[in-house]
Amino acid sequence: MKPLETVYWFRFLMGFIAALLCLGYVMAFYRPLPRGGDFNIFLNSVSLSVITYLLSYYALKPRFKDKVAKPSKILTTGIGVYFLSWVVFYVLLYTAFSGI
Repeated sequence: MKPLETVYWFRFLMGFIAALLCLGYVMAFYRPLPRGGDFNIFLNSVSLSVITYLLSYYALKPRFKDKVAKPSKILTTGIGVYFLSWVVFYVLLYTAFSGI
């Protein structure tokens, strides 16, 4: 697999992990889960997902900086799939666990 393909699929996986992290945060601090949602919960979850994305960049940069033509491609590769997978998994998990 090419280095940027590896970064892409790693970001997809990190989107799922970020959704689990956000759900864990919500379950720890907002029990029982609000059914109508709360804007503060959403903003805190978005902040956690952005922090997780930046941490993934700093984790991937030393490994792939010599293998790609432009090191800035490490930052931008997979940004769409990361946030899309985070939103999809977060909504699914939040919906599933709000009924419990």
